[in-house]
Amino acid sequence: MTDHQPQLDQVLRLVHDVLGAEVAGVCLHGSAVLGGLRPDSDIDVFVVARRRMTDRERRNLLHGLLWISGRGARSGVPARPVELIVVAQGEVRPWRYPPRCEFLYGEWLREEFERGEVPAPAVMPDLAPLITMVLLGDTPLFGPPPARLLDPVPHEDLRRAIVAGVPELLADLASDTRNVLLTLARVWTTLATGTVTSKDAAASWALDRLPDRHRPVLARARSLHLGGRESLADPAAFADPADPADSVGAGSESWDGEMPAVRAHVDVVVRAIEQLAERDGH
Repeated sequence: MTDHQPQLDQVLRLVHDVLGAEVAGVCLHGSAVLGGLRPDSDIDVFVVARRRMTDRERRNLLHGLLWISGRGARSGVPARPVELIVVAQGEVRPWRYPPRCEFLYGEWLREEFERGEVPAPAVMPDLAPLITMVLLGDTPLFGPPPARLLDPVPHEDLRRAIVAGVPELLADLASDTRNVLLTLARVWTTLATGTVTSKDAAASWALDRLPDRHRPVLARARSLHLGGRESLADPAAFADPADPADSVGAGSESWDGEMPAVRAHVDVVVRAIEQLAERDGH
């Protein structure tokens, strides 16, 4: 049994408790499938429902996820963060762009959810790369293989979606530096090669093509991703970033002294992305 299996079982029970027979399939994707979970990795779960969700179902699913996900889990037992997406099958099959997401939960949104906000359905271009990764990973947790539930995303729509997401990534550079660096590397890699890979594989590809002076920040981001900032068994892993007592000294990750180098690196990568996008007509 993997270290995340008990938590994954909880997520599956929750999904079935809330949606019942309307669950067409549940798939695992992301790090757990593409390259193995790292100490800081989310558990990425993709749910295909037979219909759109009701408001009550959204509230009940949110309540359950707040109880079992992440370092702030209301159960009081720190756990891996869960990222869970629900789509209505009829909204993504047959495929159309931009696709519609029924429900999105992620720990980066916990503060909003704790204030009473509930995930709402929304157009979500990011579903294009997500569905591509779900199909590539081919890891059903419930129901048939994902290829029987989801249509493949045309390559043109995949490229359009990942380019459209770059401005939002850049807005998070200071607050989520490691993830932004790794995701930009994956955007660059996908545009250049036509394939979606794990973040560490994409970083390796990018490092081979960057000028020497722009490699160190991405190398650090990849190293932290592979080794993890801290172990899940370490209480410091669940330190509260809003609490001064849980700041850098407690094992958190700081990029403050490296931001000039980070921004210079990002400028190079974004230029490469823009050149590829212009070449392909985006």
